[in-house]
Amino acid sequence: MASETKGFTRVIKAAGYSLKGLKAAWVNEAAFRQEAVAAIIAIIIAFYLDVSQIERILLIGSVVLVAIIELINSAIEAVVDRVGTEYHELSGRAKDIGSAAVFVTIGLALFIWATILWSRYFAV
Repeated sequence: MASETKGFTRVIKAAGYSLKGLKAAWVNEAAFRQEAVAAIIAIIIAFYLDVSQIERILLIGSVVLVAIIELINSAIEAVVDRVGTEYHELSGRAKDIGSAAVFVTIGLALFIWATILWSRYFAV
């Protein structure tokens, strides 16, 4: 029986796996790179806007959520592609649903940004 990594060593190893995953997403996933760059720009903008702390958290959280869902979608796609290259209805469905999750999350982020910016800068 293999010894189980415990305590701080486990945390360090998990962080290493996470960084490896981020690097893999950056290198292999154009959509992740685009969304990550957009998120960085949006986060910088969020710090310059005259909004409340809660609004800033919503602005930043919404764009970070897009990146998180894109990572999950990329993982789903990698697993499906690993299983086989031939078309299967369930494989296509899994990929489409993952893509839909990203799409819905982008819509949510746009809604949050539009609502906050409208209420702060355009509402009478």
